[in-house]
Amino acid sequence: MASSQTRSLRRRRTEASKPISQPPQKPQIDDDDYRYTVCEECGSGDAADELLLCDKCDRGFHLFCLRPIIVSVPKGRWFCHSCSSQKKLKRFPLVQTKIVDFFRIQRSTEPTQKLNYDSQKKRKRSSSLVMSKKKRKLLPFNPTEDPLRRMEQMASLATALTATGTEFSNELTYMPGMAPRSANQAILEHGGMQRKRATRVLSKEDKETLNLCKSMMAGGEWPPLMVVFDPKEGFTVEADRFIKDLTIITEYVGDVDFLKKRENYEGDSMMTLISATDPSRSLVICPDKHGNIARFVNGINNHTVDGKKKQNVKCVRFDVNGECRVLLIANRDIRKGERLYYDYNGYLNEYPTHHFV
Repeated sequence: MASSQTRSLRRRRTEASKPISQPPQKPQIDDDDYRYTVCEECGSGDAADELLLCDKCDRGFHLFCLRPIIVSVPKGRWFCHSCSSQKKLKRFPLVQTKIVDFFRIQRSTEPTQKLNYDSQKKRKRSSSLVMSKKKRKLLPFNPTEDPLRRMEQMASLATALTATGTEFSNELTYMPGMAPRSANQAILEHGGMQRKRATRVLSKEDKETLNLCKSMMAGGEWPPLMVVFDPKEGFTVEADRFIKDLTIITEYVGDVDFLKKRENYEGDSMMTLISATDPSRSLVICPDKHGNIARFVNGINNHTVDGKKKQNVKCVRFDVNGECRVLLIANRDIRKGERLYYDYNGYLNEYPTHHFV
């Protein structure tokens, strides 16, 4: 494995375009030229399979020494921070009309949202304590009351989506040339619906809660979440107010495609949608072109005790009217200011999380 990845790095180096100024004088690069390359950050040449070379200056950097950390070797050309032409993070303007247009907010739905939300609360209060323990119901998120703060929350997400070149979508998208919607059949799940960790059938009440969350977001009632940029983790998500256990955080959305067509997928946010008995029918969600805040919720380090303790969100696949859907749900009470984490290896192993902070 290590030697294969190293060869991949070297092959990209020799295929890098030559400078226009002196093309004839550029000597052919030999693989041996990189035997003594060391990481510019830590000074070590160890872990050569995770030593990434800049396609412009040829300096080396360990994937885990970079900030933010790069989880896997990029399949295209890569430039270090000094050589990158990427501009400073541009904040999305805190202007109501721009935010409304960016998220395609439907203002006319607000009265209905409030009515549904009040009825949901009344129904929960009338439920007995015994019943709630037997079957714990999902809860809708509790939006921030301050309209200006909600705008700041939405602007933080718009900033992250714009910076990553992602168009906002709050639903699964089925694009031409990818998997059609007819391919999303929960019944295809390997082992059937009742297998442990497989797709669960979403109850009628929980479906109403999910629809309520979608309706609130469509009308500008946003989940109390803030997207921030961390030098080590990149974009990450923080709770902007207290979030109760079993609250729906968001649905994981993006372009739906067949897993077999994404074997060389360069993104690091691919999510399992269906793990089918027939591998050719397995589906994944790819949020690099269309997505929402889910793609910025970070994963835990599965290899450390402290990393596992960070988990406060669980990823659950549900059968919703015969189709698979993926929800991120609070698995304990989350305090304001706490960052959100879930287990990237909840269903399939092994996503490389050993360098996660």
